[in-house]
Amino acid sequence: MSSVWSSDCFSDLLCCEDSSGILSGESPECSSDLESPACSEESIAGFIEDERNYVPGFDYLSRFHSDHSLDISARADSVAWILKVQSYHGFHPLTAYLSVNYLDRFLYSRRLPQANGWPMQLLSVACLSLAAKMEEPLVPSLLDLQVEGTKFIFEPRTIRRMELLVLGVLDWRLRSITPFSFVAFFACKLDPTETFIGFLISRATEIILSNIKEASFLEYWPSCIAAAAILSAANEIPNLSLENPEHAESWCGGLSKEKIIGCYRLMQEVVIENSGIKKSSPDVLPQLRVTVRGRARSSSESSSSSVSLSSSSPISYKRRKLNNCLWVDDDKGNSE
Repeated sequence: MSSVWSSDCFSDLLCCEDSSGILSGESPECSSDLESPACSEESIAGFIEDERNYVPGFDYLSRFHSDHSLDISARADSVAWILKVQSYHGFHPLTAYLSVNYLDRFLYSRRLPQANGWPMQLLSVACLSLAAKMEEPLVPSLLDLQVEGTKFIFEPRTIRRMELLVLGVLDWRLRSITPFSFVAFFACKLDPTETFIGFLISRATEIILSNIKEASFLEYWPSCIAAAAILSAANEIPNLSLENPEHAESWCGGLSKEKIIGCYRLMQEVVIENSGIKKSSPDVLPQLRVTVRGRARSSSESSSSSVSLSSSSPISYKRRKLNNCLWVDDDKGNSE
């Protein structure tokens, strides 16, 4: 356990800057323009050319099998939690997708001190917080963001420090190109009369979100996932169900027929697997909503503030039970 707390990887969390005001202002970039319906084939071709800069490296998926610092089940749990919080707070689908995108890009570039446990949860909270600040008009407090079965509760200053670490690893490139950048354009290509375009976009969005937990889709880039999702949605419309996936390559320059077909077939397999599972009542973990009370802390409580991760400091932390969750503190003696 001591190696976790003294890991050099997370020593950046103890940065000297006052992080309280860094993320409070306007975001350096906004991704909303990428997700609006794009009618220009030139713009879409530009997205296809640049999308490689906003995904993990080509060997990311294989590293889950060879690198002990990556846990594929821990990633699946984190993505499932992000989707639950997205539903709980009514966030846009793009917010959930960006959260997972940030998480994957971070894990590809930076090793966590342990593949599962509180470091992965802290990373998930920080990525979701950053994505919400990018896309949502109203963002919950950092404490209210930690709902839907979280095992640990992190103080705001801890999450803000983690946000800074994520921003540094991503080089502040939060304006990601996602499948939603292509969905509307591809829907128009498949349905030029726009008779079913509303259904195609809505259903493709559902398919994309339902598949982001599957690590196998990490092999495919956003444009390929979007094309496969539109084709999968078209299967549910009799007039469009005979559309040949091979023709999707002609929708825009730069698309790969082999990749689209592979992703499309994978989606069909996932749909078949999911359809074989009888759906019962939704599996919703107990909800936890944390609010800050106005009462003063005792002297022992005020000595604990946020998770402290230092390569030079001895291990010293406290965990207090809070509605079956663990509030992770340190003994730095500073409280907000």
